[in-house]
Amino acid sequence: MKAFARPHSVGLPLVLILLFSQAAPAQQVSPWEHDRTWDFGVFGTAATGEETKNSFAQAQTWTAGVFAGKTLTDKFGKGWRAATFEYGFSLVPVFVQTRIQTLYGGGFEPVILRFNSTHHLGRAVPYIELAGGGLFTRANLPPGNTSDFNFTARGGGGVQLQRNPSQSLDVGCRWFHASNANLGIQNPEFNGIQISFSYHWYK
Repeated sequence: MKAFARPHSVGLPLVLILLFSQAAPAQQVSPWEHDRTWDFGVFGTAATGEETKNSFAQAQTWTAGVFAGKTLTDKFGKGWRAATFEYGFSLVPVFVQTRIQTLYGGGFEPVILRFNSTHHLGRAVPYIELAGGGLFTRANLPPGNTSDFNFTARGGGGVQLQRNPSQSLDVGCRWFHASNANLGIQNPEFNGIQISFSYHWYK
């Protein structure tokens, strides 16, 4: 299987993490550690994966959208498991597939569950999340006797890079899945790796 990422693209998130963490105060309280914190953001993603054959280089997708979330709990757990729980949703007005076909659409994620760690490395704060939603496209995805609506699911994690008490940069990596749940005659699946970059404002 051919590699789908060049060395310099893999190293970019690591450079950003080191840059933000080295420039940070050692014990700065993150905004998402507080109960009832609102979280607003904009994001872009790129994904590569397989649809009809066993190759992660077969299909590529790109998205852009907006996110809103809210911290629902105070810190819970002990030690490395200490975290806060955040619920969110997103709107995805931009969806583009550039391979195996050129295709446009949009989507939404009504359920995003995020656990924000309270352990810091400077301004770098890790998180894990699960999300689910739907995707509309102007033609069937994948092509064939499939469907122009697919359900989506993703899971993974990333790092919040806090710029100041009310803003942060977010770099994430997830497993991403899309399928039509037998709405079409055929139900091939997109399964792949998704990289995301987003910017957050906290209220």
